[in-house]
Amino acid sequence: MQNSLEIAVKKGFQEIYNVSVESVEFQATKKDFEGDITIVVFAFLRVVKGNPVEIGTKIGEYLKENVAQVADFNVVKGFLNLVINDAYFLSNFNTIYKTENFGILTPKVHDKAVMVEYSSPNTNKPLHLGHIRNNLLGYSVAEIIKASGKKVYKTQIINDRGIHICKSMLAWQRFGNGETPESTGLKGDKLVGNYYVAFDKAYKEEINQLISEGKTEEEAKKQAPILLEAQKMLLKWEAGDTEVVALWKTMNQWVYTGFDQTYKELGVNFDKNYYESNTYLLGKNIVTNGLEKGVFYKKEDGSVWIDLTEEGLDEKIVLRADGTAVYMTQDIGTAIERFKDFDLDELVYTVGNEQDYHFKVLFLILDKLGYNWAKNCYHLSYGMVDLPSGKMKSREGTVVDADDLMVEMTNTAKEISQELGKLEDYSNNEKESLYKTIGLGALKYYILKVDPKKRILFDPEESVDFAGNTGPFIQYTYARIQSILRKATFDYSQEITTIKLHNKERSLIKQIQLYPEVIQNAAKNHSPALIANYTYDLVKEYNSFYQSVPILGCENEQEKILRTQLSSKVSKIIKAAFKLLGINVPNRM
Repeated sequence: MQNSLEIAVKKGFQEIYNVSVESVEFQATKKDFEGDITIVVFAFLRVVKGNPVEIGTKIGEYLKENVAQVADFNVVKGFLNLVINDAYFLSNFNTIYKTENFGILTPKVHDKAVMVEYSSPNTNKPLHLGHIRNNLLGYSVAEIIKASGKKVYKTQIINDRGIHICKSMLAWQRFGNGETPESTGLKGDKLVGNYYVAFDKAYKEEINQLISEGKTEEEAKKQAPILLEAQKMLLKWEAGDTEVVALWKTMNQWVYTGFDQTYKELGVNFDKNYYESNTYLLGKNIVTNGLEKGVFYKKEDGSVWIDLTEEGLDEKIVLRADGTAVYMTQDIGTAIERFKDFDLDELVYTVGNEQDYHFKVLFLILDKLGYNWAKNCYHLSYGMVDLPSGKMKSREGTVVDADDLMVEMTNTAKEISQELGKLEDYSNNEKESLYKTIGLGALKYYILKVDPKKRILFDPEESVDFAGNTGPFIQYTYARIQSILRKATFDYSQEITTIKLHNKERSLIKQIQLYPEVIQNAAKNHSPALIANYTYDLVKEYNSFYQSVPILGCENEQEKILRTQLSSKVSKIIKAAFKLLGINVPNRM
């Protein structure tokens, strides 16, 4: 419609004013005015001098006469509001109604792909609330980009080496008495996480002991025997010590198994895992080549740096004096490896905003090294998740465990559902499945409806509210529509082309029409919040429609068919949009 109108407006200006107009600015008509689409007349004052109301009126008259779909118009100041006829909306909806997977595009075989990295946990502790936001964002962005018509690979890099895992390994050796996930009944990631906390407790005790013996706090932190032993264990791992490597493999496998259970429960997955133990040496050769090209420089102590002060950043180390890699070295190598492994067009890193500077530097270094694809690397930076009780700390064991939170959300949904008391005819299994669907839907929607860049204060009870901009409210509307469709025992497949539309039908069709554009915008902006809030607006529009007009009780057969079709399509869009957010919808509630 916009394309047709733009062509007609340009032709109108040529015929009426004998001038060329380069572009036409459209916007949705404000609810206070009659109309379906608005043309901004002010924008034309650059080429036509005169009163904007008079210009708008002349163009409106021209469009009404020459464009079949324009039924009427009105001009408010510098805005030309066009009323589009019912036939256009009915024709458009009939096409939408018959379109399976409306709004979803399929990539072409030879298209390049987008890789989305998310999760990327350490193997010394279980996943927590911060990981939940990371996983939900990364997974949803990947699904949205896929729906926009691109090939997508989901990946994570697991930080499975370094001092952090050695701390858990050493604590297990000292205090574990050979216990395993099987012997304790604990998930492996939780068991290993407990020993990370145990290490920190023993470390603090040794620091206090050394301070009492006359050491400064700084000296005590560096000289604590348990820390020195962990550092020694890391050196043994790097040297390939058989015993240390065997323990490392065993304990990491415990963690991987635990992670997999959490991912499955959360409903996220990956196409490929990268492991830091395999990638931490990547990039060293790149740095050597960069030295030869003059991208990097060497300091007197032998360390290698890059000077980014001209770009408004600072100097950044890429290789230590002893020749060992830093995180930046590894990230340079891993990025290059990924573009070699896959035919990528874009690489998206889902990482918290505390790493904003790191990624600015990484992308700039890759660009200076001559990799043209560096401009297609994107940092999906997101704000932290806070709780009413305050900030989380892994070492002290005060994090909100991801598994525990999912159980809590399910239990909260159970309590609220039981209070509402509408599940009398459900079996116990159906009830438990529903509680989980509502609880996890509430959690995911609450997190994803917020712009990724914003910080979140997460309130579990508020998220499971059955009214307002929440997952359960939208799920309830979906279930209500399924109830309507179950009662619709007549054939409602007939195409309706001639009836006069109720303004609520018209508004609902206009909201439905937006869905493909919303997917494209959400993919372009890496923002699930656009999908979430569109779905909420669609549901509000549907509920207004539902409360204003009869559906199955409608006496006019054609109106009854159209309203049932509208209900059906809205429910399909809700289900499809929520799938992009990783949320399930219940058929009954």
